[in-house]
Amino acid sequence: MLKWSMTMKPVQCIIFCLSLVLAHAALSLAAEQDIQAIYDRANESLNEGQYDKAIQDYSTVISRYPDLIEARFNRGMAYYKKGKYDEAVQDLNRVISARPDQPEAINSRGLSYLRKGDNQQAVDDFSRVISLNPKLIEAYYNRGIAFRGLGKYDQAIDDYNKVLSLKPGDANAVAARGIAFLNKAMADFKRACEMGNQNACENLKEISGKK
Repeated sequence: MLKWSMTMKPVQCIIFCLSLVLAHAALSLAAEQDIQAIYDRANESLNEGQYDKAIQDYSTVISRYPDLIEARFNRGMAYYKKGKYDEAVQDLNRVISARPDQPEAINSRGLSYLRKGDNQQAVDDFSRVISLNPKLIEAYYNRGIAFRGLGKYDQAIDDYNKVLSLKPGDANAVAARGIAFLNKAMADFKRACEMGNQNACENLKEISGKK
């Protein structure tokens, strides 16, 4: 442990103190460079699909800089790719709390909710994205999927129609809209069958492939 000498002359003290400051600065710079290298390596791992390595390195960076939003977002995406949706949501919550108007983070959290089966929370996030960027096609498409999960087929069809208005001829949107129409038809046939309509029962069997 360093101790100050009571006999140290003023000039000696200045030189000694300056050397300590420079030594601390050198150590800090080395630490910063080391963290930057770990962060760069994490990004490379994420891009290469090595999600476990990416998560480990991002966690190291975050332990040093808990408020580094970029590392939080990237780790959230690595968790998402790994299928760890709860962990992804936790990281994205931190990102959105710090940057509430970032559509990409909100959309990514919506996707995590969608994968978890939390369709209403997914709808809420995608709606928020759309309010920030009304021309973001992906948000309408994703919200349509969430609406289908909630059994809200008319709203899903409206979203797929919006996709097609922004990107005419989008085959995925056409197919998804067809599924929504089919889901809606099956729901109506089921309801009518339960009300005693035999034709509806036969139609339901035909559509669902039941003999």
